[in-house]
Amino acid sequence: QVQVVEFGGGLVQAGGSLRLSCTVSVLNFNLNAMGWFRQAPGKEREGVACISWSGGRTAYADSVKGRFTISRDNAKKTLYLQMNNLKPDDTAMYYCAADSQLLRLGSLSQRDYNYWGQGTQVTVSS
Repeated sequence: QVQVVEFGGGLVQAGGSLRLSCTVSVLNFNLNAMGWFRQAPGKEREGVACISWSGGRTAYADSVKGRFTISRDNAKKTLYLQMNNLKPDDTAMYYCAADSQLLRLGSLSQRDYNYWGQGTQVTVSS
């Protein structure tokens, strides 16, 4: 059974940084596109960043471009999200997601992901 677990959330002041990690118990992790999503209270879940199976392609929501960086270490079966210059609007529950189909480029659409973690809370104070 696929397990997706996020780490690294917390409370940080505006302008600070956090790095989220996500481990995935998938045999062929290196063949799966991955994504980070977030959901703030009262809002719909939105795509934040995604990365292709090879790591060669990434995409970001406009609201985080230039501040967030998604990366992956296939040997460790781990996905990362480096978040810099955090803003109060970044406060949300952050979710890691895996695409069960192989060799895909990644997407910011929830529909393209089959496996989800429980989420890790990020709170940015002003």
